[in-house]
Amino acid sequence: MPENKTFPFGQQIVWQPNPQWIEESNLRAFMERHDILNYEALLKKSTEDIAWFWDAVMEDLDIQFYEPYRQIVDVSDGIQFPKWCVGGKMNIVHNCLDKWQTKETRDNVALRYESEEGHVKVMTYGDLHEEVCRCANALRQLGLGKGDPVGLYMPMIPELAVAFLAIIKIGGVILPLFSGYGAGAVATRLKDARAKAIFTVDGAYRRGKKVPMKIVADEAIQECPTVEHLIVVNRVNLEEVPWTAGRDHWWHELVPGQSPIAETEKTHAEDVMMIIYTSGTTGRPKGAVHTHCGFPIKGAQDMYHPMDVKPDDTMYWMSDMGWMMGPWEVFGTLLIGATMLFFDGAPDYPDVNRLWKLVEDHRVTHLGISPTLIRALKPHGLAPIQKHDLSSLRAVGSTGSPWDPESWLWVFENVLNREKPILNYSGGTEISGGILCGNFFQPLKPCAFSGAVVGMAADVVNEAGEPVRGEVGELVIRQPWIGMTRGFWQDNQRYLDTYWSDFENIWKHGDYAAIDEDGLWYILGRSDDTIKVAGKRLGPAEVEAILNGHPSVTESAAIAVPHPIKDNEVVAFCVLKPGVPVTDELRTELMQRVIDQLGKPLKPKEIRFTTALPKTRNAKVMRRVIRATYLGENPGDVSSLENPETVDAIKASI
Repeated sequence: MPENKTFPFGQQIVWQPNPQWIEESNLRAFMERHDILNYEALLKKSTEDIAWFWDAVMEDLDIQFYEPYRQIVDVSDGIQFPKWCVGGKMNIVHNCLDKWQTKETRDNVALRYESEEGHVKVMTYGDLHEEVCRCANALRQLGLGKGDPVGLYMPMIPELAVAFLAIIKIGGVILPLFSGYGAGAVATRLKDARAKAIFTVDGAYRRGKKVPMKIVADEAIQECPTVEHLIVVNRVNLEEVPWTAGRDHWWHELVPGQSPIAETEKTHAEDVMMIIYTSGTTGRPKGAVHTHCGFPIKGAQDMYHPMDVKPDDTMYWMSDMGWMMGPWEVFGTLLIGATMLFFDGAPDYPDVNRLWKLVEDHRVTHLGISPTLIRALKPHGLAPIQKHDLSSLRAVGSTGSPWDPESWLWVFENVLNREKPILNYSGGTEISGGILCGNFFQPLKPCAFSGAVVGMAADVVNEAGEPVRGEVGELVIRQPWIGMTRGFWQDNQRYLDTYWSDFENIWKHGDYAAIDEDGLWYILGRSDDTIKVAGKRLGPAEVEAILNGHPSVTESAAIAVPHPIKDNEVVAFCVLKPGVPVTDELRTELMQRVIDQLGKPLKPKEIRFTTALPKTRNAKVMRRVIRATYLGENPGDVSSLENPETVDAIKASI
């Protein structure tokens, strides 16, 4: 385990909960309903009696069934493969849309959309229901139905939400695909799931330029004989769109003429509803399997309990539907009866105040960003923020990578006026949401999580599986939860090897974490990114936080490179703020900064300066790509990179 304790320990509490917000919270109402005195008692009961808790969550979210379940959870096949809502029949779309049609919610806004060009569209729950019915009827007209996998390869436009829900409505299986993937990555996932159809667009806007997407889908389909239909939204009016008669269908010719009434398929609660892929460093992508009563329930519970999203709130989490936060936003907001915001542009285009303008214009209450984005926006100063009224915000959410204290405080002080919390959120595709999250009940320090999400039996352990406090260890989960992936598609042994092979009957998540003296939690990076130097281990985030704290540095990435005696050495790559020159003096200063805080044994081998870091579209720094590039090795699957040219930036720095 990492031995250094310099970071994150020693931070001071900077935010205290607002008693009025606690009293008005969804979680307080839940506790009162069940005669639970305080938050600590709730957390204990929710993890010691998981059957009680998830049954109570179903009631709290008003999850309706066509046929009630006999048993909320059955672990007779082992903790690794629990069955949920045993014997129950339900389709999650009934709970997202159908049930609202006889209530006042029908006239509330379900989806707000703003295009990169600035066009705005608003859909009520009634509007969205009718469009989903039309799309479901179109799919059935094409011969698609229960159990059929359908790909979604689209930017964040309203038709994406409609198609997403329509596939589930007919009992199909959604395959969300990152809109920036190349043909190879799309083909791999479509083939693995044996997709029957795929939705796409003619093209998308990326910083004002039209980027073709249908031609990518066409190329991918050539390797996927199971795909029979390609449904295309005319998003950017490309002059030339290649067409295959009989297979290809324009959305505007297929969907709008359908009936706005369609029956929802009555599926079993544990029928597969979604296969969402995560990229591995080796081998084929892992397809996390999720069901009607799994991922959506966990996502909504995370929004409803720790994040306190209410029906009149608007959630905007910057994501792509190919990453889990896309489906999470759709399911969570609709199950609560709240509003989601879709935006298919860049947060700093056409200028750096675009993100804050979105918050003001759409009265966003919950804004989900990444620390990486903030590090990119910080150098532009406070003027872009000060131009806009951000008073609608109740909280800022964060996921994707660990914070550094300077960037965290920049958001806390300048966006939230030190009054509102940063809901740091960490989990994953296989979790269906968060293991850890900020909340409205507990105080916060920079970079911290309030703790485990209620219902998540999280712990931090050493290599022997024993709980540790005040030091860095492995993040684990000791009890199953309803959103737990039902395994990897066609590869359950890989699922067992990934999460269950290190500790008996304990889920090892692959993150380094720590719990400080005040009970606040921290994520310190992936444990498979661990840097081991002469027997000493540390997470990359420890090095990066030190470098990012220098006033000349925007962001950084630390990697391990082999050393014949010390096992590994640290090499760090820094992106400097605009106008800061590269000098040997700065390099020496940064090196000394690391030595001062981590000690000479963990002195980096070298510090390199680069113009950019390779990142995924949801802003995760791809350290394995940096490491492979530095070592002159094949970087492997780079299909999830937002900008492949960043690899050249790393090469240029070496």
